[in-house]
Amino acid sequence: MGLALATDSLGFVYPDGTPALGGVSLAIEPGERVAIVGQNGSGKSTLVRHFNGLLRATEGRVLVGGVEVGSRHVADLARLVGISFQNPDRQIFAARAASEVGFGARNLGLPRAEVELRVDSALAAIGLAAARDSNPYDLGFSQRKLLAIASILAMETPVVILDEPTTGQDLRGAMRVREIVAALAAAGRTVIAITHDMDFAADSFERVLVMSEGRVLLDGQPAVAFAEEFWPVLRSTNLEPTHAAWVGARAGVGSTPTANAFVGALSRRPA
Repeated sequence: MGLALATDSLGFVYPDGTPALGGVSLAIEPGERVAIVGQNGSGKSTLVRHFNGLLRATEGRVLVGGVEVGSRHVADLARLVGISFQNPDRQIFAARAASEVGFGARNLGLPRAEVELRVDSALAAIGLAAARDSNPYDLGFSQRKLLAIASILAMETPVVILDEPTTGQDLRGAMRVREIVAALAAAGRTVIAITHDMDFAADSFERVLVMSEGRVLLDGQPAVAFAEEFWPVLRSTNLEPTHAAWVGARAGVGSTPTANAFVGALSRRPA
């Protein structure tokens, strides 16, 4: 069910003349889980907004499902690529949580019964089934953020993009987000997350892109991206390696970006 994404020498300059992307070329395979990390202003959000047509390339190409985005209508791309923004208040407008979650699915022209099933499933996934009749602005910020994610889940797009989904979440909310990513991956969907949460990036994604000043500095599996030799690259973008990676390096057991990798490396270490 996933969908391939690609950019070819993608460049973008904002109308005020601010350059945001410079020659980004990458390919994301169907069903792949990719975390994009980097300091604020590195081009992460600008990059992903090209995939659903919210932004249009100044130079280069963007392909979704092997087809160049070009002048394709945003409404057509919305059926393929769903984006949950960092600030949920930029998305939420309905007076009821259920109406908010079902808005995108209704716009796909689905039967009412199907929309209701998707709304119920999405609200259950984020733990807000009991809040279906609540006004979204009666919910806390972290819950509104989950609600915005639910509206994307209900559309069942082949590609799901989450912008800083764990920011502002307590432990339970962060676990919900991880479960959502796992469920999407199990369903074969392509999942991309912009995040400053290095543990989330290492635990829930199979590939990490490190960006700075509109370019990709590093692209690899978490074991590569968080390996000690690349810490200077991370720190050049004001990021730090995961705690597990730091402890693993100090213990001399190699690249261990996650807690499970660290424990596994210790168990294999000669006595």
